[in-house]
Amino acid sequence: MKSPAVFLDRDGTINEEMGYINHLSRLVLLPGVPAAIRRLNQAGFKVVVVTNQSGAARGYFPFELVEEVHLLLRDLLAAEGAHLDAIYACLHHPGAGCSCRKPKPGLVLEALRDLDLDPDRSFLVGDRYRDIETGANAGVAGILVLTGYGRGENEYFARTAQVQPVHVADSLLDAAEWILRNHGENR
Repeated sequence: MKSPAVFLDRDGTINEEMGYINHLSRLVLLPGVPAAIRRLNQAGFKVVVVTNQSGAARGYFPFELVEEVHLLLRDLLAAEGAHLDAIYACLHHPGAGCSCRKPKPGLVLEALRDLDLDPDRSFLVGDRYRDIETGANAGVAGILVLTGYGRGENEYFARTAQVQPVHVADSLLDAAEWILRNHGENR
């Protein structure tokens, strides 16, 4: 049977939104993130990061830094008993026309295939309405978090967004608790 998953945007959802992470010291986890991911891990959800990372294509930092940031992210989570099942990143420039840059669903669709995931029992959590749209484009329910750009997105774009989230959460921990409370039995 296919597994349920929680797809996570990275910047503003997992770690502080700082523009581009052009140095490892700029990766700062948001409060409650390790606990949220650990709870999802324990409940049997696959946890997968899907992130646009065009900074290297723009020449802001070397491509290798993206992988170094992801290794550090995994280490920080592991120190708190949490883990990511996979990380999928679009490294293309926004004008490249790729199928993997959110809100296009390429990253999510690739993960659904690679990891044998069930979109009907999965969620995408992010701080932008383009994350919610990405989820919808891949057949996955979206949850907006009010961290990162989320509070402004919710205040200024909620009424005009083409796709609405199934839930608006204060943080990733709040989103995880909502998922487990309302959908944990669907594993």
